[in-house]
Amino acid sequence: MNGGSGGGRLSTAIGIVAALVAVVGTQLLGWEWGSGQTVPTVIGVVVAGVAVAVALNRVAR
Repeated sequence: MNGGSGGGRLSTAIGIVAALVAVVGTQLLGWEWGSGQTVPTVIGVVVAGVAVAVALNRVAR
């Protein structure tokens, strides 16, 4: 583990922001997965890509 370094905190902050966007989008903007809406799909793909990149970076250490 990175022992609470800035990188770990940054990853946590990005995850929290992504979760908040998902909740707000679902509850207030009517976003749904698989409904053909572009915005939630793009956000999901970007967040998944970032998650994979972070995971690969941590495994490489």
